[in-house]
Amino acid sequence: MNEAFPPNPRQPSPDAPPGNRLQESAVRESTSRALVRVSQPDLLRHAQLEKSRGRLLLAACGFAVLFGAVAVKLSLATVFDPAEPKRAAILSRPPAPPAETPVSRAAVTDRNGEVLAVSLPLTGLYANQREIDNPVEVADKLRLVLPQLDRERLIARLTGDRPFYYIARALTPREMQAVNNLGVPGLYFEDAERRFFPQGRTAAHIIGGVDVDGNGIAGVEKYFDERLRTLRRETLRLSLDIRVQLALRDAVQHAITDFNGIGGAGVVMDVQSGEVLAMVSLPDYDANDVGAATADERFNRVTVGVYEPGSTFKLLTAAMALDLGTVQTWSGYDASRPIRVGRHQINDYRGKNRWLALPEIMAYSSNLASAHMAAAVGPARHREFMQRMGMTSRLGIEIPETAQPLVPGQKTWRELNTMTIGFGHGISVTPLHVATAGATLVNGGILRQPTILAQPPGVEREGVRVIEPRTSETLRRLMRLVVTDGSGKGAEVPGYYVGGKTGTAQKTGPRGGYLENKRIAAFIGAFPMHAPRYSVYVMVDEPKPNARSHGFATAGWVAAPATNMVISRIAPILGMLPEAPTPEIQRAIAMPMNGRGVPGAAPAPPAAPTANRPPARQTTESPPRIAVTQREAALAPR
Repeated sequence: MNEAFPPNPRQPSPDAPPGNRLQESAVRESTSRALVRVSQPDLLRHAQLEKSRGRLLLAACGFAVLFGAVAVKLSLATVFDPAEPKRAAILSRPPAPPAETPVSRAAVTDRNGEVLAVSLPLTGLYANQREIDNPVEVADKLRLVLPQLDRERLIARLTGDRPFYYIARALTPREMQAVNNLGVPGLYFEDAERRFFPQGRTAAHIIGGVDVDGNGIAGVEKYFDERLRTLRRETLRLSLDIRVQLALRDAVQHAITDFNGIGGAGVVMDVQSGEVLAMVSLPDYDANDVGAATADERFNRVTVGVYEPGSTFKLLTAAMALDLGTVQTWSGYDASRPIRVGRHQINDYRGKNRWLALPEIMAYSSNLASAHMAAAVGPARHREFMQRMGMTSRLGIEIPETAQPLVPGQKTWRELNTMTIGFGHGISVTPLHVATAGATLVNGGILRQPTILAQPPGVEREGVRVIEPRTSETLRRLMRLVVTDGSGKGAEVPGYYVGGKTGTAQKTGPRGGYLENKRIAAFIGAFPMHAPRYSVYVMVDEPKPNARSHGFATAGWVAAPATNMVISRIAPILGMLPEAPTPEIQRAIAMPMNGRGVPGAAPAPPAAPTANRPPARQTTESPPRIAVTQREAALAPR
């Protein structure tokens, strides 16, 4: 066997001494060290590979997280929480209102939120004259897109050395683009605004207007100018009802047209709060174009015009006499003879020429009896009562255009003045004075200054008691009698129990004295008389007779039918329905012509006949004669 495989000469013999083994071990160690030795470049390459491997691992983890998040989101959007129902819900929502453009003036509305005045943002065009080289050429170019501009005035505005001059204050978007397309240097745009009155002519005298700079110049716009500027986001809410305003305007205009008058006025007022629901002065103007209005159109006949009130003032005379106890409902005065005071003479228009009880004085509108009634009170107490009723001072309504009544001075107020003022002559007040007095007489006797601001519901406004509630109740009965049996029959509206008083007064000339065939025809009323809620005043200036009026142009023919038209239209608007004539209502408004039989009224003392009353006439009045006089009153209503 040894022969087949000869021993390796390099392999030491087992019997070799240890020295040889040590040498062999050293050789193997040196050989091993030679095999693992690596060069420096290899080491650097190895380090870079290790770093790249770490970066790749980090990037792989990042992409894994990213794609995982995308996968989760897709799963939520398509499987667990689909987005389609949300999108459908969003599309079904109404669009969000556009953001409010800040304006410098608050809006004005009526009591129901109808806009009466609002500021709209617009674009203005101005020129820097220093940058315009050829004013004539620029003016001709501008007139191609803005033909409403006056050429000569435009050239003058483009010529000069001013850095700012308005060309137009309100451009539409189309006009703005057309001007921009001209490419004319020196023309610039600026943000502006314009006051707009959506109702046009309706309530123009109340709203007033603003100038080109947005400053209030009349009406509510002037009175509340500071408030409209400082509280720009708070709407100013008026007491007006635009529906009632339109109905009143139509009725007054209809009366003016029918009787060929030169103008007219009307007022609808809440008798309890003093809120003015409608105020009309005709002719009127478009509030958006006040510059085109004439002086007569801008004249507010309701608050600035002063007129002799005529027979409507007989209600005040009766209220004064009843409240002071100088007359009772069953007493009266002689109206059979004219009254002569110096060179003056007082007469009745189609008078009865006999003694008249208080209800007859009102129904037949007797000047003579009313003069006697006022004279019985005396000038001092008469003037004091007129002051208490607010007839000698301006009214405190929130409009700057108000007039001072024309009344005799304290030293010149004599018995003759008391007599003539007793039937509505010799004193001039505004229609609003008469409307306010009418509301006071029927609301229980509380005088409240009229207001055009909407009042909180259920809150009672402060007022001053001027007559007793019992006097007010009697006045309501008398006013109802005027409509049912007297000169105001044309104002009757079935189911609404209208009461009131007609008044026809001649107009005075600029130099004093009365003008022939120039008169004021007015009616002051309220409804329903058993529970008054609203007073109505209608006046026509210089009405002329027509064929249907049988040659008359007095208030019974002119103003009373106009009041009928007003109440017929506004009562349903105000939520009032006609009422059947129940016994309770009849008892609340009953008033016989002779003043007797009134519920709660004391009988007349048999042994003390009233002054100025002929005893023989007290018991000889017959029913047929009463019927005749009623027919006569219908033929010539006052």
